[in-house]
Amino acid sequence: MKVLIAQQNYHIGNFESNKAKMLDAIAKAKDQGADLVVFSELSVCGYPPRDLLEFTDFIEQCEKTVQELAAAADNLGVIVGSPVRNPDAAGKDLLNAALLLYQGEVYGQAFKTLLPNYDVFDEYRYFEPASNWRVIQFRGIKIALTICEDIWNLGDNPLYRICPMDQLIQQGPDLMINISASPFDYDHDKDRAEVVRRNVEKYKVPMIYCNAVGAQTEIVFDGGSMACNVNGEIANTLDFFSEDYSLVDVDELIRPSFPKGKADYLLLNQEMRVTRANDPDSIMQYLTGESNMAQIKEALKLGISDYFSKMGFKKAILGSSGGIDSAVVLTLAVEALGKDNVTALLMPSGFSSSHSVDDAVKLSEHLGNPYHIIPIEAVYDTFLNTLSPLFEGTSFGLAEENLQSRSRGNILMSVANKFGHVLLNTSNKSELATGYGTLYGDMAGGLSILGDLYKTQVFALARFLNLNGELIPGNILTKAPSAELRPNQKDSDSLPDYELLDRILYLYIERRMGPAQIIELGADVALVNRVLKMVNVNEYKRNQFCPVIRVSTKSFGTGRRIPIVAKYLS
Repeated sequence: MKVLIAQQNYHIGNFESNKAKMLDAIAKAKDQGADLVVFSELSVCGYPPRDLLEFTDFIEQCEKTVQELAAAADNLGVIVGSPVRNPDAAGKDLLNAALLLYQGEVYGQAFKTLLPNYDVFDEYRYFEPASNWRVIQFRGIKIALTICEDIWNLGDNPLYRICPMDQLIQQGPDLMINISASPFDYDHDKDRAEVVRRNVEKYKVPMIYCNAVGAQTEIVFDGGSMACNVNGEIANTLDFFSEDYSLVDVDELIRPSFPKGKADYLLLNQEMRVTRANDPDSIMQYLTGESNMAQIKEALKLGISDYFSKMGFKKAILGSSGGIDSAVVLTLAVEALGKDNVTALLMPSGFSSSHSVDDAVKLSEHLGNPYHIIPIEAVYDTFLNTLSPLFEGTSFGLAEENLQSRSRGNILMSVANKFGHVLLNTSNKSELATGYGTLYGDMAGGLSILGDLYKTQVFALARFLNLNGELIPGNILTKAPSAELRPNQKDSDSLPDYELLDRILYLYIERRMGPAQIIELGADVALVNRVLKMVNVNEYKRNQFCPVIRVSTKSFGTGRRIPIVAKYLS
């Protein structure tokens, strides 16, 4: 039996577009002599549909699309993902289903058992878990069909009490097929390949794994679909961060024609990866590693391009300060959208250094994007004059600093509104974590590009972007970071050294370590207490922030739900 893995980029709720993609793959599968084509989890409607699942019309459009795909299947088997109604009155109204379509009807089906309810996932909010399991026999092959999380319940501390493959293996399957919507983070592709291999090793059955690709607002799906033979060797691999197809010979997976070789993947239970290491050098090496930067670059570019294409936007705008953050955002946006579609506004104030403007100009000249220089002094002075009756007799301080940032925010949003641009935010994760940003000023924007990258990672990404020739001017990479809102200001006036800060933030945010654990690893007591307090008292700012493209295991946004009014560590 031959199976075409169809790794495609879907658009949530765009049933016609999703159907057209799948019909194209069905035609491709027929042309290549495939017996079966496999699509990813909830491919009919796109993942994650969230509260759209509460609309009856949405479910009816899913059902209509499934019927149309079934009609097109003819003698080809087609596995699609779709929500379906729960026939049992007890429990939730919907099931997350993998449907095998054949000869105009639903020939077989499997329902998701393990419904993740952590981080960015909230499937148990909508779906009822499966309560029975049956292999599906197709073209002489007994298929154990599962959905995403169903294959992840491995190891010594499983998250769920039941494992669907433990039930299905009793029926003697010849092949496992898993359809997934497994998001990217810079830690996950290795885990994913190892989970596939570990399932094959445990059940002695080969697996075909089809993952989604494409960005859905803050979540990026990186693809990386694969087929693993019975020896635990990855026999077919699909591209990362792009649509791709691969024709798999199931007989070769069941009975490989080459001898078993050495597996290239670390076992999960060895816990050898530096992500789990605690020493500061290993942590920083991991966060800023070049291999991570390569993946992060592609994830952010896909996040930008899909946000614009799926929302129907064409043009982006951002404030270009001559600093590292805006330089990286501008470079990525130009690569993702094209140089003519990204406008940079340079908005110097009386506190801006001359080299900041020069550096920003040089960057845009390197990239070839349009830019405009709009000084903010007149706007800023007007604000101060308007407020002078209230501010009279007070000294220059935070309010005056933030007025500059808000002046820039107003200008950026005005130009964006006038010409239909989307404002790209340039704040990084270190700033968002500590509240080092101005609401309605530099925190304005429609999409955050660097909000899940610590400052040290932004510098590492900038160096990576320059590997094949200088795009970001060298002076931007070497000068001390500064908001330039007061004379001779440096970030280090308000924040600890970024290497120290980012280690503490990573251990607290990604690793969820408490202050005592972080201090045990050698961090200064006063510094840890100060940093964690900054994080927790600034939750109200992050709550008003724009969507952040997720690249880590714990990003700000839907995957991190912290109360605003809370006393913990504040």
